[in-house]
Amino acid sequence: MARLDCGHFVRGECRSCGWIERDYAAQLAEKQRVCRELIDPSQHFDWLPAQPSALAGFRNKAKLVVGGSVEAPTLGILDGDGRGVDLPHCALYEPGIVACLPTLRALVQRAGLTPYRVPERRGELKYLLLSIDPPSGRLMLRVVLRSQEALGRLRREQAWLRAELPGLQVLSVNLQPLHAAIVEGEEEILLDGDSHLTLGINDVQLRLQPGGFWQTNTEVAAALYRQARDWCRELPLSRVLDLYCGIGGFAQHLVAPGREIRGVEIHPAAVASAALGQASAPGPAPRFERADADAVDASLLTGLDLLVVNPPRRGISGALCEAIEQAAPAHLLYSSCNPQSLARDLARLPSYLPRKARLFDMFPHTPHSEVLVFVEHRDHPGNS
Repeated sequence: MARLDCGHFVRGECRSCGWIERDYAAQLAEKQRVCRELIDPSQHFDWLPAQPSALAGFRNKAKLVVGGSVEAPTLGILDGDGRGVDLPHCALYEPGIVACLPTLRALVQRAGLTPYRVPERRGELKYLLLSIDPPSGRLMLRVVLRSQEALGRLRREQAWLRAELPGLQVLSVNLQPLHAAIVEGEEEILLDGDSHLTLGINDVQLRLQPGGFWQTNTEVAAALYRQARDWCRELPLSRVLDLYCGIGGFAQHLVAPGREIRGVEIHPAAVASAALGQASAPGPAPRFERADADAVDASLLTGLDLLVVNPPRRGISGALCEAIEQAAPAHLLYSSCNPQSLARDLARLPSYLPRKARLFDMFPHTPHSEVLVFVEHRDHPGNS
């Protein structure tokens, strides 16, 4: 039986992986069962085998709460009393992230970054946010501070930090002055390097800006995009719209000759990042624009051959469901991180017939699932 051993879990230091004591095959089977019961109770879908994840070493980002003291900082989480818990041996992180932890600890000490103490509401350094592009080892480090007080000391350590972390592509400071359970604030200060982290996934290069969203499991995300591409490969697609497009993962993977692809995203930095992405496949580059996907008009959807939606956990809005029903795009690809909202939204689209589905285990050792569903309109010629 395949299980992940974790000393932090055994000692009660961290309980984030609530399913860690389950056999991994049993985890996948349970997720598949729950998703099918929620989304496909009549068992009409063609369910592909679930896409598994590596048991360990898959997380491409680390949100490290900094506690303790300058001399002995903790990098990990907070306990119930708001004190820092050091988690130096988390098995979920990509090896490249684990290799950075001693350097990050030394950075706190060298720059004299006083960890923020939640009970006393004192200190400067709240989080170290580290992201990695596993194929290349490129890194983004964001230092979340309460104020600009330590900026000068951080700048003095830039040359040392680059020598210690040669893959460092983006170094920035985020200011979060509030005493609240908010990870980051609105102001980002670029200290060194590029403004975006370059991500290589399949044959596509994406750009991730500080504060942008990216799937936490690179290998499973790559499989998700390959599946979307495979399902659409033989479809006669001229007009494609990608709603909630983020940094353009689906849009760039669907590039092909003769396809006009547009992406819509509400966050301006994500739109700017998406426009910098590149697909190696021949075809017109996607166009990206800022708009609220929940509130798009049916006219934007009219005449589409394919609509892609990848919403947050809340799913798509009732207004968007109505617009889809009215405009009747020929095909729909729905990628969801919440089977409950996915099931609700499919029920609100009675003109559509789900054909294929697959579970992607983006979050091993937890009950969370990512599901991709391919849907056709009832009036599509293949359904006559």
